[in-house]
Amino acid sequence: MPTFKYSAVNLSGKKVYGILSSASERSARQQIKAGNLTPLSLDLSHNRFYRKPRVSQKDLLFATRTIATLLDSGIALDETLKSIAAEVEDKSLSIALHSVRDELLQGSRIGEAMSSHEHIFNDTYRSLIAAGDTAGNLHLAFSNLADYLEEAALVRQQVVSAMTYPVILLTFSIGVVFALLTFVMPQVVDQFVRAGATLPLLTRSLMVLSDYALVALVGQGLLIAGGYYLYKRMSKNKQTAVRFHRNFLRIPVVGSFLLNAEVERFARIMHLMLKAGLNLDIAMQQAQVVIANKYIAQTISNARADLVEGKDFILSLKESNIFPSLFIQLLSSGYKSGNLIFMFEKVTQYMKGEIESKRSTVLSLLEPLVIIFMGGIILLIVLAILIPIMQMNSIALG
Repeated sequence: MPTFKYSAVNLSGKKVYGILSSASERSARQQIKAGNLTPLSLDLSHNRFYRKPRVSQKDLLFATRTIATLLDSGIALDETLKSIAAEVEDKSLSIALHSVRDELLQGSRIGEAMSSHEHIFNDTYRSLIAAGDTAGNLHLAFSNLADYLEEAALVRQQVVSAMTYPVILLTFSIGVVFALLTFVMPQVVDQFVRAGATLPLLTRSLMVLSDYALVALVGQGLLIAGGYYLYKRMSKNKQTAVRFHRNFLRIPVVGSFLLNAEVERFARIMHLMLKAGLNLDIAMQQAQVVIANKYIAQTISNARADLVEGKDFILSLKESNIFPSLFIQLLSSGYKSGNLIFMFEKVTQYMKGEIESKRSTVLSLLEPLVIIFMGGIILLIVLAILIPIMQMNSIALG
């Protein structure tokens, strides 16, 4: 389906830009107008580097939850989409919902209609909705999807909060040390030099560090930026990305925390997929797409290949030696008893508890380590200043 770039004016007179997919230019203009926008320009997009507008998870969650509520109330799907499209604040989402409604009225299934806006409705989203549409319980599919988006946002917030506080503390501590070395220490030591005092080795060493503190800080920033750029370049190769992500899981404490977050995401997606009526192999295929860690995604892909060949996919997951033992035991029990849906739900609940536990552990370990490390550096700076003062007092009294 063709993609169009557009500029338009909203009701408040503000100029907005966006991109949409539509069957024709006329249809695209209708979609823009349906989003309470006045189109100014509309061009066919041929630039593959054009960045498609992103919709916030908050807006997508609101739309999903509201759609589920209206459908459960007996309102028709096309009227529901029309109503939600008029309420959401994000214009890209509003236009996408209007587009989906138009395609529904033309006879398309909702999963097919959403595929024209894959930058908003990802593979998991479309698969769950298509499965619910096929099973005739679309309202339940939207409700389950809204629950998943809420839980995913909560888990993501826990992961970010576990990493944010130590980073902020470390950054602030580095700033304090840099200020002491660059501004405070040189002025104090200069008084000792003028008084003719002999500076001890510790003071002389820190003064050398003070002279190059700015260079070292800039160099460290460039090194980090260069390392990140090199990582992004090398990660474009699939095998290199798999090796990188495998090593991430080996990082003490942090690695297990990241693993638990990925396992929780996988278990939650599998539970929703199977509950919606998808086959196990299709559910695994869709679930591996949302896994951020490429090594875990490859492991799941290999397990799915074994499943398709008639082998025990649980054994493949076990042989990878990365998944928690309880995860393997629950899946094995559910697979043998034919109750995988229930077991994936149990795994999800268990991993949520593990994530919270690991988050507390990460915070309890990193916080004192950062404080002790930076406190030790500050102690050296204080000693470098106090030792010359004590020497001068000894000379004065002696």
